[in-house]
Amino acid sequence: MTKLAKRKLIVVESPTKARTIKKFLGRNFAVESSMGHVRDLPKSKLGVEVENDFAPSYVIPRDKNATIKKLTEQARKSSEILLATDPDREGEAIAWHLLEALKRKMKDQDLSARRVVFHEITQDAVKHALEEPRDINADLVDAQQARRVLDRLVGYKMSPFLWRKVQRGLSAGRVQSVALRLIVDREREIEAFVPQEHWSLHARLAKVPAKRKQDQFDAALVQLEGKKPEIADEETAQGILRELDGAAWPVQKISVRERRRRPSAPYTTSTMQQDASGRLSFGAARTMRLAQQLYEGIAIGGEGQVGLITYMRTDSAQVSSEAVAQVREFIGQTYGADEVPDKPNRYTSRVKNAQEAHEAIRPTSVFRTPGQMREFLDKDQLRLYTLIWQRFVASQMRPALLETTSVDIVPRKDNSDLKCRFRASATQVKSPGFYQVYRADEEQEDEKNTLPPLAEGEVLDLRKLWPEQHFTQPPPRYTEASLIRALEEEGIGRPSTYAPILSVIQERTYVERERRSLKPTELGMVVRDILVKHFPDIIKTEFTAAMEEDLDAISRGEKQWTPVLKEFYGGFSAALEKADQEAERVQRPVVETGEMCEKCGKPLLLREGRFGKFIGCSGFPQCRNTKQYLDTIGVDCPQCGQGDVVRKRNRRGSVFYSCSRYPDCEYASSRPPAARKESAEEQAKKEPAEVAGD
Repeated sequence: MTKLAKRKLIVVESPTKARTIKKFLGRNFAVESSMGHVRDLPKSKLGVEVENDFAPSYVIPRDKNATIKKLTEQARKSSEILLATDPDREGEAIAWHLLEALKRKMKDQDLSARRVVFHEITQDAVKHALEEPRDINADLVDAQQARRVLDRLVGYKMSPFLWRKVQRGLSAGRVQSVALRLIVDREREIEAFVPQEHWSLHARLAKVPAKRKQDQFDAALVQLEGKKPEIADEETAQGILRELDGAAWPVQKISVRERRRRPSAPYTTSTMQQDASGRLSFGAARTMRLAQQLYEGIAIGGEGQVGLITYMRTDSAQVSSEAVAQVREFIGQTYGADEVPDKPNRYTSRVKNAQEAHEAIRPTSVFRTPGQMREFLDKDQLRLYTLIWQRFVASQMRPALLETTSVDIVPRKDNSDLKCRFRASATQVKSPGFYQVYRADEEQEDEKNTLPPLAEGEVLDLRKLWPEQHFTQPPPRYTEASLIRALEEEGIGRPSTYAPILSVIQERTYVERERRSLKPTELGMVVRDILVKHFPDIIKTEFTAAMEEDLDAISRGEKQWTPVLKEFYGGFSAALEKADQEAERVQRPVVETGEMCEKCGKPLLLREGRFGKFIGCSGFPQCRNTKQYLDTIGVDCPQCGQGDVVRKRNRRGSVFYSCSRYPDCEYASSRPPAARKESAEEQAKKEPAEVAGD
């Protein structure tokens, strides 16, 4: 072996990650990128030998041949190959596929390859990983292979069933179908919901005399005849108001309670996606794309390429002792020693089978503050980095100390208490603690109300007494954030799968986004119904969660992947055979446009495709004539005033609104514009003129 062969080859997934790592290493290392997966199941066929213990037949895609050739050339010049792909099952599988592909190309040469793992791309982390290389973890690879084969079996077997029974081009997936079921079931729950009327009573009270606006406050009826008030209609509410007429309003009781609110744990993948959705209006895919950029490295002035956050696919809330020590030092320097807890705050994941060897998502250095990073990050990168930085710093600060004051007012009449209790509450932050850095959504309400200084027995002046009508509300539609939370709580999916699940159900037009809500389409409802009817067990949340637990058991070496697949496939293939025999083709309503096809003369129909509704020929597939369908909403374009506002769907399934005159008018909005009010002159033109003599 030549002197050149002393060099070691490090292989990572992306060029950005390669550039970040290169600067930490000397001439004895070459760093190359695999550009993601180098082998996969074939696209044109099943690629799984069911009768041969589900052996997968992997192929190297054509666009990866050049990559494999380059890596093979580099490997021949190297004494050792270090596979530094991401620290999860997907990364382990990529490393294994790389090694298998290189072995086949280098049959004439011994191949020395080891696995190195790091959770952040920093000099210390990379060098420490290089000091502790290991073999590829076969259990992690098997778990990933099992997931891939399961998903291929379901997709390749169930999707053609949908083609035969619903329409061509549809797809079904093991986990995506469960997510679709949750969304459709919620929509049906909303549709079936019957609102129930109920009323509340409120009093505006003031000190006597009231010298300023702050001397008055609002209280609500909280007890009626010793019970929680249940006021079903206006008549009952008005009866209580009559009873209160002329009453005095003394303060009966004042109670003060202190409580501590602990900071939230640093982010896991799902909590980051949920918070980014709620606070930044980022979709899950967008959040993960930005997080990947922050993890793999950003050019930071004189430092060069720097990884700013730890690995972003994790379900662990744990943090390394070095990171805890660093953030405690930062908190002491920035906010004062009093804000550093006596002992570090510890967090455990609430997720079943969390991979606690991983870390939570955090900055690689808290001393790189968002303010310092502003000039190096684009707007979206900075917003996400700020959120991650704030959440992590807050997680190691003292709790916020809150003081809640509750005032009970029991009206009196004819020297006796009435059977009504009103209450007003206000919370003050006595010591902000972690609130100085970050507040969760529910914590934003603290300090919303205030109360003037009051004393028990003090008689207040009634300024206003009024009833309010309410109706019970149906459960809300899922948002991306709440669906991720539901999937996680049910034990469905893993950190790497949440964003793809959301993307695919929208790309297939099973679901569309209205504002931030996920609404099933008519097609999505049809697909859900036929799958639930004929594959009830397979798209049950409990079944899918149990399958996730089996995959976790494989990753821990507690189960073998082949028996797990056999057990699944036995029931699945039987259900598929039965469904093919029993299921009738779904007759979806045909909507005729009243127009005839200019190419073949047959009627034109309103159809629904990947990007929404369109007009197509009833002679399909012999005639493939299509036309754009303008889904107008009855509002003039607010930009040009000439076109109509039309409803469209983008590639991600999100609904947006644009002008029918596009591209002449480029108006576009995620929200429907309000209808323009007509002028008096325009209204007059529409009103029929009076005929003289009538």
